[in-house]
Amino acid sequence: MYCLELAGTDDAFAGREAESAATGVEVVAPGVAVARGIEPERVRTLAYVRRASDLVGRTDASVANARALLDAAEIGREGTVAVRARDVRATTGASTREAERELGRVLVDRGFSVDLDDPDHELRALFSDGVCFLGWLDVESVRDFGGRKPTDRPFFQPGSMDPLDARALANIAGARPGATVLDPMCGTGGVLIEAGLVGARVVGSDAQRKMVRGARRNLGEYLDGAAARRTDRAPWDVLRGDATALPLCDDAVDGVAFDAPYGRQSKIARHDLRDLVAGALSEAARVAPRAVVVADRSWRPEAVDAGWRVEEVFERRVHRSLVRHVHVLERA
Repeated sequence: MYCLELAGTDDAFAGREAESAATGVEVVAPGVAVARGIEPERVRTLAYVRRASDLVGRTDASVANARALLDAAEIGREGTVAVRARDVRATTGASTREAERELGRVLVDRGFSVDLDDPDHELRALFSDGVCFLGWLDVESVRDFGGRKPTDRPFFQPGSMDPLDARALANIAGARPGATVLDPMCGTGGVLIEAGLVGARVVGSDAQRKMVRGARRNLGEYLDGAAARRTDRAPWDVLRGDATALPLCDDAVDGVAFDAPYGRQSKIARHDLRDLVAGALSEAARVAPRAVVVADRSWRPEAVDAGWRVEEVFERRVHRSLVRHVHVLERA
């Protein structure tokens, strides 16, 4: 079993993204989930999971109980160690300093030496809502999203999605090495950038020439240029096209992700907007078995009519006047 440290405050959404890199994911406390197994390289790409640790066990959220749990555990490791404790979202009032000290004493008694800078092993103690989880750190996600702020890209338009959310959407849509992900309303290319950075082949389209040119500039910068650290980056393409009539054959891609136009900000008439989204949902169901669709409202009836099974809809507040509805869809 593994213990996952979740980022953000929407644990259900974080858990859903974690399922792209782990099996048997279950949110068990604020900011904490457990999983039966993980793919370490995939965990590194997650937006809303910070760390995954090999679970030692769980107990009540007291330092004494955490020490007793570690005392009774079979460790099977040797070398240097560091202990890191967290009171997740300040839900327990546990003294993290005392926890690190007491757990460190147990490990020193077991023959470990302490190295806080570069230890061979790191023991994580997570106190959350009456429970303490102990685990040996296995893998951390790469937190480099700040280097891809929309305003720092070669091409920027207001309303662009931040890379943290774009990465999560790409992962839920199935982005991974060997997969192909489509964004039929790609805008500036934010979702495509994140899908490409995790190793997927990406294809984008947009009805506006300006957006097509801009998305190509952005993808060239982040997937081909100096910012791309890998030399085996999967290919990508962006074309001008209609999301309701995609120039792709049936089942051409593994997943679709798109951010639908928002009614209050769009110049599209209300009935035309509905036709656009309904048509895009229908085309997405033709070319892919799964999709993630973001909008400022629920498009559940239109998704069902288009042939999708709506697995979940997450309502994620962006600010006081905007709530994003994230639809997770599987072909019916």
